Amino acid sequence: MKINLKDTTFIIPIRVDSIIRLENLFLSIDSVLNYFETNIIILEAASYNNGLIKFFLKGKGTYNFIEDNDPIFHKTKYLNIMAKKVTTPYIAIWDVDIILDPHQIIDAIQQLREEKCDVAYPYSGTFLDTSDILRKHYLIHQDLDFLKKNSAKMNSLYTVEGVLGAVGGAVFIKTNKYFYAGMENENFYGWGLEDGERHYR
Repeated sequence: MKINLKDTTFIIPIRVDSIIRLENLFLSIDSVLNYFETNIIILEAASYNNGLIKFFLKGKGTYNFIEDNDPIFHKTKYLNIMAKKVTTPYIAIWDVDIILDPHQIIDAIQQLREEKCDVAYPYSGTFLDTSDILRKHYLIHQDLDFLKKNSAKMNSLYTVEGVLGAVGGAVFIKTNKYFYAGMENENFYGWGLEDGERHYR
């Protein structure tokens, strides 16, 4: 039986620049929907709509397309567009390539529900990158335990002088507080660094 997470909306912006990115999107969505009844909004921004995401999504979320001929993917702008469509008390800003243990998601949302915080990161700052071999195995079998057992074989991302401190990829926020804080800073054009500025703010 799936866990009720209907009070949360996951927002996922995407620019499909490779087949790997497309595959990661659906792996990430499935990793959430395998455990939770929830809401997902996907926004694709590209020069044309090839229909692939909408076709493969098959009702797993709400799909939006924006024609965008800019070679730079203005992620913060699209996050704000999606956020304005959210009607649930909690919002999850989610990258297309995030796979998390469902217990981490439950814990983060519970922190918000119990009014212990306004923002909750569902991980400790350790952000692991799978190798091509591990990714391929997960793509075929979608076995979370396999990834956990092989975490020592993965590279830690966002490590500076031995200090782990990722603040992007996945974050849960009370929707009203997100709006109050000004949502995303659209002065970040492209993607990267906006996660750190949001965390600081």
